[in-house]
Amino acid sequence: MPAIGAASIAFALIFGCTLLGMFMRSRVPDAHLTGDSKDVIRLATALIATMSAVVLALLFASTRASYEQTSATVTRLTADIIELDHALEEYGPEAVPLRKLLRASIVPMIDSIWRADGGRSRAVQPYSHNETVPFGIRTLVPRNPIQVSLQARALKLSIDMAQTRLILFAQPVDSISRPFMTALVLWLAFIFGSFAVSAPPNRTIVTVLFICVLSASSAIFLILELGQPFDGLMQLPNAGLRDALAPLPATR
Repeated sequence: MPAIGAASIAFALIFGCTLLGMFMRSRVPDAHLTGDSKDVIRLATALIATMSAVVLALLFASTRASYEQTSATVTRLTADIIELDHALEEYGPEAVPLRKLLRASIVPMIDSIWRADGGRSRAVQPYSHNETVPFGIRTLVPRNPIQVSLQARALKLSIDMAQTRLILFAQPVDSISRPFMTALVLWLAFIFGSFAVSAPPNRTIVTVLFICVLSASSAIFLILELGQPFDGLMQLPNAGLRDALAPLPATR
């Protein structure tokens, strides 16, 4: 489910429980909301609120770190592609077909990692044109020590690229546990429902609770978005990878 849809459902559930709490406030006898009963409700709400705050902070820190790590992996993949092309260029004219093949592999590589539909199934397989680049490098016949060194460097870069692409390809679409997020939303619904029960409803309270529920739902939205680095509104850009290599000059 898209992050915006999940956050909207969370907002509707939490705010619905808030309205339910306001309704219960008018139905529950005052004796149940004063004295020791009020203290118990306040302590229980404080406990759940503390747990929710800790979970929100941990989720945000975890998804943020994962998002930045994935971004660094994409940057490393882009740098390896550029460095591999430079190594093949230095090798000589014999490597021109491999340089063309490397350029032809970039778009299928991007299509295998980024998914516009947000789904896991993709028409592009994890291995496409790029799997023949290491094989082509192995078939090169060096004629001097410099080419031997360049061939070894190019082979290592091509293998590193293949491994990095598989890591990105195998990354789950949504790294956030649904039962875990469901429990968090239920905790928040209980908290705001308790807030609504604690005081008689008026326009000020309704407005404040609405803004608070919206803020909590926005936090859930950000967590879900960070957990989907290749999909959604905050997906990692692929323009740098797509434009990593300039077209080869035409040869006669």
